[in-house]
Amino acid sequence: MPDLYPISVALLPMYDWPEIRDATDSFWAALRESFRAVGFSPPEDITRTEDPLEHWRSPNLLLAQTCGLPYVERLANDVSLVGTPAYDIDCGAGSYFSVIVVHKDSGIENLKFLDSAIFGYNDPLSQSGVASFFFHLAAEGVPFQKIHRCDRLMSHRAVIKGLADRRIDIASIDAVTWELAKRYERATDKLSVIAHTSPTPGLPLITARREKNEVDRLHQAVIDAMASLPCETQDRLLLTGLAATEEADYQPIKRRYDNIRSDIENLL
Repeated sequence: MPDLYPISVALLPMYDWPEIRDATDSFWAALRESFRAVGFSPPEDITRTEDPLEHWRSPNLLLAQTCGLPYVERLANDVSLVGTPAYDIDCGAGSYFSVIVVHKDSGIENLKFLDSAIFGYNDPLSQSGVASFFFHLAAEGVPFQKIHRCDRLMSHRAVIKGLADRRIDIASIDAVTWELAKRYERATDKLSVIAHTSPTPGLPLITARREKNEVDRLHQAVIDAMASLPCETQDRLLLTGLAATEEADYQPIKRRYDNIRSDIENLL
């Protein structure tokens, strides 16, 4: 097949923990071959960066995973949605949720016990780490004033460690990250889950804005690559499949966020 996209970039930053980096690289190798088979020119390696936003917006983006909130807030007009990975968590295919976590010795048995709590989070535009937490508080009728302070710790893993060290009191961790943490982060031994947020569409795979037939080929190529992975690699990545999702599926995330946006911005 002809070389349709001779310059491209790809990144899979959202669950790229060091303990499973070799599995992520194996997944990329399978994706790379699958993309080549349908006429694309993928990069040899995925890009790893602390700030993926510029790559998410790149006109040369072949494939990346992003978060649902940045997708609806900053990216949807400039990218095409390839689909949403399904993970081995107790949720519908292509959906996920957050677990609300505290230290086992915190005395916080449920959200009604919050009082001048310090909330730890990864990024102000995180669906799982911020928006889902405050939407859950609102749905449960818990005043945001119960949160005394918000501390940004830059990653879900750092938030988990901050909870274990008692530097923060409560946090919201996405369910896939929580499963990885239970496998690889001993700090989880000190923590308890006190609530689950309602499900939303999971972390989407995106590409630069393309024609539908091109996006369809990418979608099928991802399915083929996932199917080619050994069961052990699938298990290490918690991957179970790829859901066919559309931009409209993510609009509830935006509507929820818009309802509490000003309150969140005043707190963070």
